Amino acid sequence: MCGISGIVGQGWERSQLAAMVAIQHHRGPDESDLYVDPSAQAGLGHNRLSIIDLSSAGHQPMPNHDGTRWIVFNGEVYNYLELRAELSDYPYRSRTDTEVVLAAYERWGEKCLDHLLGMFAFLIWDSRAQRLFVARDRFGVKPLYYHRSADGSLRIASEIKALHSAGIPAEPDLATWATYLTYGLYDHSERTFWNGVCALPAGHAMTWQDGRVRIWRWYDLAERVGPELDSRPTEVVHEEYLALMADSVRLRFRSDVPVGINLSGGLDSSILLGLVQAVQGRDSEVKAFTFITGDPEYDELPWVQQMLARTRHPLEVCHLRWEAVPDLACSVQYHQDEPFGGLPTLAYACVFEEARRQGVIVLLDGQGLDEQWAGYEYYRRFLSNGQSPAAESVVGPVQGSQDRSVRPDCLTVEFRAQARPLAEPAPFPDRLRNRQYLDAHLTKIPRALRFNDRISMRSSTELREPFLDHRMFELALRQPPGRKIADGVHKSFLRQMTRSLLPEEVVQAPKRPLQTPQREWLRGVLKDWAGECIDAALGAYGNSWLNQAGVQRSWKEYCAGISDNSFYVWQWINLALMNSKVPVKMLGVS
Repeated sequence: MCGISGIVGQGWERSQLAAMVAIQHHRGPDESDLYVDPSAQAGLGHNRLSIIDLSSAGHQPMPNHDGTRWIVFNGEVYNYLELRAELSDYPYRSRTDTEVVLAAYERWGEKCLDHLLGMFAFLIWDSRAQRLFVARDRFGVKPLYYHRSADGSLRIASEIKALHSAGIPAEPDLATWATYLTYGLYDHSERTFWNGVCALPAGHAMTWQDGRVRIWRWYDLAERVGPELDSRPTEVVHEEYLALMADSVRLRFRSDVPVGINLSGGLDSSILLGLVQAVQGRDSEVKAFTFITGDPEYDELPWVQQMLARTRHPLEVCHLRWEAVPDLACSVQYHQDEPFGGLPTLAYACVFEEARRQGVIVLLDGQGLDEQWAGYEYYRRFLSNGQSPAAESVVGPVQGSQDRSVRPDCLTVEFRAQARPLAEPAPFPDRLRNRQYLDAHLTKIPRALRFNDRISMRSSTELREPFLDHRMFELALRQPPGRKIADGVHKSFLRQMTRSLLPEEVVQAPKRPLQTPQREWLRGVLKDWAGECIDAALGAYGNSWLNQAGVQRSWKEYCAGISDNSFYVWQWINLALMNSKVPVKMLGVS
């Protein structure tokens, strides 16, 4: 897990590349360096977080055997040992997966991507062809942003702030902001919240040569799944899927630094723990981490303790206290660069802080099973045929809330007119899979991955997502609706398949949304801070973006307990945090 940077084209200076590397230090504190091509047409920068092959042989930017190609790499290719054996004729000088990617590119060119199993973003500069090749993994676990200048030059980096540090103006993209505040959408397209800064979409690749850029999709989940449903016997699917789950977890324990696991009290975390036990054995002592807020209405500590009761895994409990929220929110916002998800993200940040303090550099979590097996309650609405719900329902009410998640009526008419509703893709003949694809490709997973990447890297730790293995996802999406929701039970077939890994009370447990007392704290112990943030947002954006009277009325109603949803309140707080006008100190910035 690292930070990568690159500039290609004319008219740039080494100091700009150095600034990009410096501002991403938290992504790779172990070492950093630059490579500038003798032609001055290209420069690559790297921040290294050493995970595999901790020696100096893993130094980046890394050249190939004859120095004609250079790579900067972020992420992990989990099947690198198998690929290294297949590409055994390459003259390796390290034990890293990064060098295996170089060897794969030497053998297969752009088609090397199909051979890589993992999470990654990388740049390869070919000095002979004066050509840059760029790629991002299938689900976009690892980030990559770029800016194209009028003169044909290209700047590219792991984080948006790196592009700004290289001289790209930090100007808001009005349409993206209006869409977020109107529909609650973010991370759903290549556009970012910053004008002129684009995200390379998940499963896409890019080349630059002589100022010309080509971008294409190299992985299409819907295409790989296909329209047909899996009609094979359940026993066959059961065996195949469980084998993929175990293999995915096994591969993600490949590391030369300590690995831990993140747990909540839900089904997915229980499955992850059961797989860790199956892969590592009953004597596994891998550390487990969970967070609490001190509110028994939300904390899942009793369930986590129950899960671990018959194991040897030590549990580390990370406490988010309300007093820490203002400063922590500023620090997390600095690292996010774009709006984030509120107190659950802050609580999760505490987990990575504690893991780093204890020397656990890699953590696994259970993201992805709800989207594979229709775990969310609203999926039930998509079992029948008929017209899809309205565009605003793409966001829908926040889990545990019945109220609207956004307040477009609190925006000015002119600003709201710039919002763009999401065009919902329909690659499958059934509505359920279309909704699962939307959540995996455009809504839930993309934003969760961005939140989680930034808060893990804020503490210089690596997060691995074993359930976002594309092989598992493809197999799950081929399954008929009755294997996902049966007799009102969500993730029905998944529960049957994993029964042997879990206590019976976990198998039968309904889905509990991972929550914090955000609603209560923002109108209770954090009311003054939230109010000051909203005042700051109104001071910066009132009458241009925000309808002052509408915001003040809605905030007053919220404090009076009329609304059970705090998403729109956090949107306004995010405005203040991103505008750097929130009236608290910015402490703890890495």
